[in-house]
Amino acid sequence: MDRLKIGILFGGCSEEHPVSVKSAREVAKHLDLEKYEPHYLGITESGSWRLCDGPAEGWDEDGSPAVLSPDRGTRGLLVLDEGKYETVSLDVVLPVLHGKLGEDGAIQGLLELSGIPYAGCDVQSSALCMDKSLTYAVARDAGVATPNFWTVTADDVDPGRFTYPVFVKPARSGSSFGVSEVEREEDLPRAVRAAAQYDSKVLIEQAVAGEEIGCAVLANGPDLVTGEVDRVALSHGFFRIHQEDEPESGSENSTFIVPADIPAESRRLVQDTAKVIYRALGCRGLARVDLFLKDDGTVVLNEVNTLPGLTSYSRYPRMMAAAGLPLGEVIDRIVALAVRGPVR
Repeated sequence: MDRLKIGILFGGCSEEHPVSVKSAREVAKHLDLEKYEPHYLGITESGSWRLCDGPAEGWDEDGSPAVLSPDRGTRGLLVLDEGKYETVSLDVVLPVLHGKLGEDGAIQGLLELSGIPYAGCDVQSSALCMDKSLTYAVARDAGVATPNFWTVTADDVDPGRFTYPVFVKPARSGSSFGVSEVEREEDLPRAVRAAAQYDSKVLIEQAVAGEEIGCAVLANGPDLVTGEVDRVALSHGFFRIHQEDEPESGSENSTFIVPADIPAESRRLVQDTAKVIYRALGCRGLARVDLFLKDDGTVVLNEVNTLPGLTSYSRYPRMMAAAGLPLGEVIDRIVALAVRGPVR
């Protein structure tokens, strides 16, 4: 039986470049080489594309220049070799990219032009989920509670209009880059400027009192699978992902409890709500839905990650593994869903 030719995209120009490389390394460890013929396409931080043997150290220097062809007659890669371009056909693409230009619909648009099936959310759902204000608007229409929020720019904000504490975030950025908790009116302008370093559109959210809970979701259409729910246990401050010097060794202020130590009815509510959000936003393949579980038992949406981290310390694979789905099987499922195509 012929192996499936799979293009694995990783790296990228966003601040989450290092995490993407780590995710790709974990994918490489769990990829079944009897099923797949992998072609690793790394994108450097400056935006150069390199076809390489894998995401090991030095991939950005040793690889060959290559691009994904938008021409559907090619359906694969154009690789520069001794001054000439050679083609490498692909059956499917697995993007392992996080943040801007990887999780916001940009790479998905190129993949749509190429005509090659790809894993994960499409252009529209990627763009919706990347913009937290749009995510909240769609979720509210679906009957899901969200924080009270406002969108501002760095030069147009009135600190006196808000009740504190609030969180200030880039509206369209990943992880915790540019996020601040603000408890005093006089500190707001500085927090807005910090967020504006990552996005011209800044989100101000009313703080929600509750436990931070995550839910991994897998599949397309009506038949969704959820992983075990996790809980972020904080010792102080607020949860900041990918900000640590050595995240493999753990966070300085947070640990993940999987399965979450919450009542069974709360677990079901989180999973059911995550499915509602996933469907409302048009997600497919995979996503991680983060919510707040309040003391009164209700839930409030925090955010949706359409290409969650797949590193050894990431939440999505941990939640799926706790539900009996190791990363190798998760990869098999999302690739099969991509090849099969969207549910109509």
